[in-house]
Amino acid sequence: MSGDRRKEIVRHLSEDDLDRLLAETDDGKVSKRLTFVKRLYKGATLEDAADDVGRSSATATRWVRRWNEGGLGLLTPNFGGGRPPKLGEDEQEQLLELLREGQPWKSQEIQYLLNEEFDVEYHPAHLGRFLKKLGLSRAIPRTQRPSQPENAEGILEERVGDAFDEDADEPHNKQDSDDEEGWVVDDDICTDGGTILGFFDTSHPQPWDNSQRMYYVDDPHITRPLVRHDEPTVGFYALNGESVVSFPENQEKEQICACLERIREQNPGKRILLVLDNFSSHICPYTRRRAHQLGIDLVFLPVGSPDLNPIEPVWKSLRWEASPLIVESAEEFRALVTDLFDRLTDRLSFAVSWIEKFLAPYLQKLSK
Repeated sequence: MSGDRRKEIVRHLSEDDLDRLLAETDDGKVSKRLTFVKRLYKGATLEDAADDVGRSSATATRWVRRWNEGGLGLLTPNFGGGRPPKLGEDEQEQLLELLREGQPWKSQEIQYLLNEEFDVEYHPAHLGRFLKKLGLSRAIPRTQRPSQPENAEGILEERVGDAFDEDADEPHNKQDSDDEEGWVVDDDICTDGGTILGFFDTSHPQPWDNSQRMYYVDDPHITRPLVRHDEPTVGFYALNGESVVSFPENQEKEQICACLERIREQNPGKRILLVLDNFSSHICPYTRRRAHQLGIDLVFLPVGSPDLNPIEPVWKSLRWEASPLIVESAEEFRALVTDLFDRLTDRLSFAVSWIEKFLAPYLQKLSK
């Protein structure tokens, strides 16, 4: 957390009212909270205000959230009489540190931790409210692969910036170890009509993968032909161009380059930035050279970082929508996948956070 971080504070009370309450209270905990709020009123940073009352930045963040949401009543919820909290403030701080060290947690694990460390037990219905007041969030954890670098987002941010660098001397796809021949854009390729950015990936959806719950009266059983789709499905999810889905025979470099050629055919006249993973047929010199010839610059994701490719949730949604539908042939399944892919990739919602994190400085360089 930076040392000059400031936090917007809602002025539920005037400074005169704060001073009056400070003069009247003899409760040390209330006094600390009011002093903390007053310091923020005066323009102090979150960290300085927390230091002034001897609290951590995590506590300060929680106090600000409570104050902004409900004023004094929410900031001092247990100080006006009634049953005292099961965990005091210091114990809550200790619990937060334990939860931070071992996250993520299941609710049963937290209950066990409370029993072992503090000898208290919360009713399951109240535990969630208690944890929310502590500032915890509840979500499905994102899997991080062991090979993913700690600064994966920083690496990708730098690579996107390099791709938009118009002063680069060498072809973007070219590496120092590559030979010098063939790094020329094809004569019939035009790339001065703007820039298209999209995401490239391979998936293997199947027509019998039923993961949806469905209504039934007697027997939850579907009789369907076991159509098998052996070929990979290769997709290009374009933010500001034409998305493309292909069904090559395999993932060898020649087939991948044929997919790139189809992307170029559907998106003529513009430079293409294509974000993709480090699969062997993607990073090999053959593919990188052919992509350059087609006017396509490749932006490789950090190793082990599929979560940074917005096409991944496109595939997830596609598989979910396709799973309960019955098809009778591979051709029918390919048509279904094409229709679903076209419809899903019309949305920018899958890439909103990616755009905010990595593309915001370069939006003016994209074609309309």
